[in-house]
Amino acid sequence: MTAGAAARSRAARILLVEDEPNMARTLAKILERRGYTVATAANGQEALDQLAAERFHVVVTDLNMPVMDGMQLLRRLQPGPAHPGARRMISPPTVVLTGHGSTQAAVEAMKLGAHDYLVKPCNPDELLMTIENLVHVGDLERENQRLRAEVARTQGFGEIVGQSPAMLAVYRTIDAVARNTSTILIAGESGTGKELVARTIHTRGPRADRPFLVMNCGAVSDTLLDSQLFGHRRGAFTGAIADNEGVFQAADGGSLFLDEITDTPLSLQVKFLRAVQEREIVPLGSTRPIKVDVRLMAATNRDLEAEVRADRFRSDLYYRLNVVQITLPPLRERRDDIPLLAAEYIRRYSRSFNVAPRTIEPAALECLQRYDWPGNVRELQNVIERCFALAPSANIDLESLPPRLRASPGSAAPAVDFGAELPSLQTAERSLIIAALRQSAGNKNQAARMLGIDRQRLYRKLEKYHLE
Repeated sequence: MTAGAAARSRAARILLVEDEPNMARTLAKILERRGYTVATAANGQEALDQLAAERFHVVVTDLNMPVMDGMQLLRRLQPGPAHPGARRMISPPTVVLTGHGSTQAAVEAMKLGAHDYLVKPCNPDELLMTIENLVHVGDLERENQRLRAEVARTQGFGEIVGQSPAMLAVYRTIDAVARNTSTILIAGESGTGKELVARTIHTRGPRADRPFLVMNCGAVSDTLLDSQLFGHRRGAFTGAIADNEGVFQAADGGSLFLDEITDTPLSLQVKFLRAVQEREIVPLGSTRPIKVDVRLMAATNRDLEAEVRADRFRSDLYYRLNVVQITLPPLRERRDDIPLLAAEYIRRYSRSFNVAPRTIEPAALECLQRYDWPGNVRELQNVIERCFALAPSANIDLESLPPRLRASPGSAAPAVDFGAELPSLQTAERSLIIAALRQSAGNKNQAARMLGIDRQRLYRKLEKYHLE
């Protein structure tokens, strides 16, 4: 048995469904000597109860049993419209045990989803080989299911791209809050994608078919902001020649995203508090409140708690807005997402410019990952668009990138002081590896990218130079 098979044996749990005690004991001993953990059930119903309670890697079942036989068990393990009573569980691979002359029963069992069959009395070597293969099959099926779920989950987040731990945490929060109507506060630096997150929450929620409106609170004057948020009545101020409903009323039944909420003047924050707390607004020039039903999401690129302490933002409004907070990480804190983001923007601009998709040369990608991105994801998107607009090459190389990226301190090669004496090739290589590890704070993935080699090659060199 291979090392991998031995490891699978030590970890695998087998459910043995057999009503004959002597046969059950014999088969259990064969499997346990190989390292499997074995649980037994005397019939199909007991097997279903155990499968509902814990996970097994393989089920070995006899066909002829009281209470519920093997065929009934297989039917219950295969959910579908033809079997409304079937349990919705992830069924482990199954092998059936048949008697001599029961080939037809074995064929029927295979049609019902059994992976293999053995004729009793079982040859121990044949039994062990069959179980080992099915454990491996189960491992592959679970891994494929995990990958499919991961792909489906990330694809479900629309234009948001990223697989870093910080972004996975954001996805989990989006999943949790999208189904309800709680007020959301989205924090993060400019360009991190706060509006995109708000739009994703809206489209994944029960209001997806209703309006999603965006208002930037810092883009208009105080008087105009009051009017655009809460509306006005004709004659409320000079130039108000008709009634205007405002974004709160226009978004009724849907979602309203208020960007740069910290730019709302204190004079308006009282009206804002009433809108958030009572879900009603009073338009300029009116004294009659209007009920509104909106899901409110607000965003800021500032520290709201600091704004409250500085008396620039009302504490009661802050607590009303901060029911659920989502904090988006800056791009410099999720550099591993940069290749994914770059690939996504290349795909988009290839379609937009009607040209073939371009590839990023390793040196250019390395430069992208070293740059600190003060403008975050929005800045990266603009850089990729610039490459399509200006670069004649089919590839994106270092020369395609803006000068500020190539000139940034992070883009310089690691400085290594060899002194006056020219070192040997191995000494120079060892020094470069040490410099890369220091500059990357010990991050081997980043150090490998800086050196222009893959991670496995870096590991071999670390071992070679005793740098582990």
